[in-house]
Amino acid sequence: MGTLFYADQAIEMDDRTLAHLKVAVVTKLRRGESFTLSWTHAEDQPIGRTTIWMHESIPLRFEFGEPEAPPLHREWIEEILRSANTTGGIQLTAEHIETGPTAVASAIDTV
Repeated sequence: MGTLFYADQAIEMDDRTLAHLKVAVVTKLRRGESFTLSWTHAEDQPIGRTTIWMHESIPLRFEFGEPEAPPLHREWIEEILRSANTTGGIQLTAEHIETGPTAVASAIDTV
């Protein structure tokens, strides 16, 4: 399990999701682009959803539970970046990219 520390919040999510989100967030913030990030609360939290405003001036840290970085899927990162460019901002959802041998080989070839 990883944690996104943003301002005074600690947001827990699996390392794989956090690794993909990190690439997208850093890409946007390096460009000086602010955006919202939204997610549905986990089952162990009160029912609902949260949205935060991501801005380069707000302290940000990514902390991963595993020492090794997971393999990244370019398609999922691109999907996250596309959603960041909409008025709704990033809607953090589960990975929807096929993970069969063809998809993995294709993702590796394009990185």
